[in-house]
Amino acid sequence: MPAFAEIYERIKLATSSRTQVELAEVLDIRQSSISDAKRRNSVPGDWYMKLFEKFGLNPDWLKQGVGPMYLRTEHGYMPQDAPAALAESAAHYGDALAKHSVSTIFDMQCAYNDKASRPELTPVGKIALPLSLGREGLLVLRMRGANMSPLILPGAHLGVDTLDNTVVSGQMYAIFAPNEGLMLRRVFLNSAQDGYLLRSESPDFPETALTPELLAKRLLGRVVWILQEL
Repeated sequence: MPAFAEIYERIKLATSSRTQVELAEVLDIRQSSISDAKRRNSVPGDWYMKLFEKFGLNPDWLKQGVGPMYLRTEHGYMPQDAPAALAESAAHYGDALAKHSVSTIFDMQCAYNDKASRPELTPVGKIALPLSLGREGLLVLRMRGANMSPLILPGAHLGVDTLDNTVVSGQMYAIFAPNEGLMLRRVFLNSAQDGYLLRSESPDFPETALTPELLAKRLLGRVVWILQEL
């Protein structure tokens, strides 16, 4: 029987899980269950079933590293000894849209003050994201408020690139605001070209203005993607 560590590494590779916490979420188990399995040097049988049902992973590949990595096609289960013409090509499973990583979701509400350091954001959950949506400096937020409706609805998940702080007129940014926390606004250079205008998508919210210095202090980053139900 292969050692737990060998199988564990294949499971992490196939699910893009980097830590025991992330893998526990994928398997819908407690983190302590992974520690217990490691101590026993044995992978529970129900893990293989969950990984097949969720990802189509081949138990033989997980256990021994032999055979195709995946057994399931869009048409359903495909046994390993099926005719070659019907066997699934696993190539597309390596695509960045097919593989995922688990990210923390943060609340936009926080106590911000221009005279104090930036506040710590509160984690409110986890989300599995395609690798194509990930990048260095990415922060995932849960939308609060309706100022960006109908484009962005309350409860939507937002990807904010915290390394993208070069303001381009018309782009959408996450910005700290006193008494409000993080907010989303489209930012525009004003007509005098000496400051910026902040606008919501909804006409019910007033336009505000910021100096370049204050905008630079409050700017968190640019919104690069949105996930929401319509």
